[in-house]
Amino acid sequence: MKDLQNIKFSFFILFLGFTLSLWSKPLGKVEDTLPTTSQRQVYFFEDCDVCGCSGNGGSMGYGGNLTNNFIGVRYLKQSYKSRDGIFNNSPWVDENFNTLQLWSKIPVTEKVSVHAIVPYHFHDREFGDNSTQKINGIGDISVLAFYKLIQTNKDSLMLNPDKLAHTLRVGGGVKAPTGNYEKDNNAGSVNPSFQVGTGSWDYTVGLDYNLGYRTYGANVLLNYTFKTENDLNYHFGNQTNYGLSFFGSFNSQNAVSISPSLGIAGEIFEENEQYGEAVVNTKGDVLFSQLGIHTTYKKWSVGANVMLPIHQNLNSGLVEVNYRTAVYVNFSI
Repeated sequence: MKDLQNIKFSFFILFLGFTLSLWSKPLGKVEDTLPTTSQRQVYFFEDCDVCGCSGNGGSMGYGGNLTNNFIGVRYLKQSYKSRDGIFNNSPWVDENFNTLQLWSKIPVTEKVSVHAIVPYHFHDREFGDNSTQKINGIGDISVLAFYKLIQTNKDSLMLNPDKLAHTLRVGGGVKAPTGNYEKDNNAGSVNPSFQVGTGSWDYTVGLDYNLGYRTYGANVLLNYTFKTENDLNYHFGNQTNYGLSFFGSFNSQNAVSISPSLGIAGEIFEENEQYGEAVVNTKGDVLFSQLGIHTTYKKWSVGANVMLPIHQNLNSGLVEVNYRTAVYVNFSI
């Protein structure tokens, strides 16, 4: 029943986004549509540990329908609940992960772009006895670079506007342990990710493939994060992220561009280790439905994203995600 309610809500958000797009008209000029479509990538290169204590926050997306270069601010809200203990009658703990990010995408050459995220976390959780715990601070800073391996020739697209355009990007990067990791935060909870940082150097490799037709497109992505042991001998498990997204772009009469999107995103977490020994109930997987809308006007852009779980098995069912949302404001530079 809960999954059915989530799916209904997802379709409601999708309907709302496309209703807004009906007030607009498709882009009319070939020189506007095709290059713009190829630029509207959706990135999911993330460094999250189950509940997003690291630089990003699950598969909320890295760039999300953005122009070639920008600097902006994004707010992430993630709602979870976890068992305060390992028994079936252990009480549930409500957990809220809040992140404010300064993020940017800067092209270095025609084929190379650099992405950076500087997060500030302020998390809280409420126990069954009405007591609360709060933590906050700078999180782990991420820097990644991507290389455009394949791109359809723009001149051929100008001559044939009905030709499919595609782009393949490969890349990777590093997450630095700038956030504070507190071993005591793991006490009394099965969720080890109630942290502002992992305390470890982590490394991500991945790719994304974009297929576009005029003002519509699809995006497939995959990445893998190698995580290392921190100074307190805790090692978060390596992580796989994947996603599939469909999007369109429309121009309104007042030159506002509206881009709704719909997709799925998944995460697979390997088992954590402490002092070289496996930590039980720390691996898992989750699959989300994902809906978003991105709007631009001149150099400014705003967007929103919502993710609802379709299927999940986190920490042997001892951790459950309720939803994830994000809003952002960016400025083209």
